[in-house]
Amino acid sequence: MAFTGMVSTEKAAFTLRRATGTLAEGAEKLAGDIGATGVEALLAQANRTAARRGAAGALGRMRPRPVEWYAFDAGDQDTPDWYPQGLTCGEDSGNVGVPVFAVSWYFKPRPPVPERGIRVTFLSPKTLKYQHALLVEAKPDGSYGPINIHAGGIAWHGDLLYVADTTRGLRVFDVNHLLDLRTAQNDLGDGKLIGRHGGRFHAFGYRYVIPQTDFWRVTAPGAVFSFVSIDRTSGSLISGEYDQSEPGGRVARWELGLGDGAPRDAFVTGAPKIQGAISWDGAWYLSQAADAGTNGKLLVQQRDGKAVTRPYCIGPEDLTVQGGRLWSVTEFRNRRIVFGVPL
Repeated sequence: MAFTGMVSTEKAAFTLRRATGTLAEGAEKLAGDIGATGVEALLAQANRTAARRGAAGALGRMRPRPVEWYAFDAGDQDTPDWYPQGLTCGEDSGNVGVPVFAVSWYFKPRPPVPERGIRVTFLSPKTLKYQHALLVEAKPDGSYGPINIHAGGIAWHGDLLYVADTTRGLRVFDVNHLLDLRTAQNDLGDGKLIGRHGGRFHAFGYRYVIPQTDFWRVTAPGAVFSFVSIDRTSGSLISGEYDQSEPGGRVARWELGLGDGAPRDAFVTGAPKIQGAISWDGAWYLSQAADAGTNGKLLVQQRDGKAVTRPYCIGPEDLTVQGGRLWSVTEFRNRRIVFGVPL
């Protein structure tokens, strides 16, 4: 079925309630024991290098090609363990002094390897350097562990990273709690361990961790949080559902900061297999997936209401806007890129 546009729908199903619990207390304890750093400092010593216009297989039959794209290194391209899903950027935050993308990944364990949770990658489009940080849940006693979710989307507003938790809502991480384990010890310990062991901190060999500080939980079953984005033109936080059937899932918009948790509005997407959505300057953009060998589509509902379909990469996911371009990330092995197209 051709994309004909989005339709307004009931919004109550997406109502959220704040459920901080002991998350903030645990994050503060861990930060006090380890010590925090900043995104710019992390990028200055980032240990991996992306390739400008690499992994061109992700483009498939897309014409015209993206304006620009960046490929993760060979190890991150080929790994069957980690899959990129969410994308946001420093412009969404408004608090970062350098251009940067942030990508969420989920771990797909292969026995006997245990669950390693989710991570975020900070990538500089200027230097092409990038670094992973493990996202963790800490307890008031300072212990911490991995978070086993899909992390299908990520959005950055101020100092807060919002990560989609499929059936529960939005998990929140504060980049003021970007913790460098090397400030607490000289090496990164055992790469197979997580948490505190023998008086040392471990994070599966990762140098950086970010503990969860807050949680916005959906108040009733039914709504799905598959992706999340920021619309700076309308001051909105957006989340929506991946649904394989017609007429597709729903998307909802809240005021930035989420307020009392009640969404501003909601829509049915009008198309199946939507992996990311963002409204921008009165228009809507939806990334539609196919399979690992087939190009996806960029579905656009223009300001005048006209629905159009544009060519897109293979495996497109979450969406963000930086430098006046629409950016997405692709997920499939050896086809993992962050790419930008005109709005």
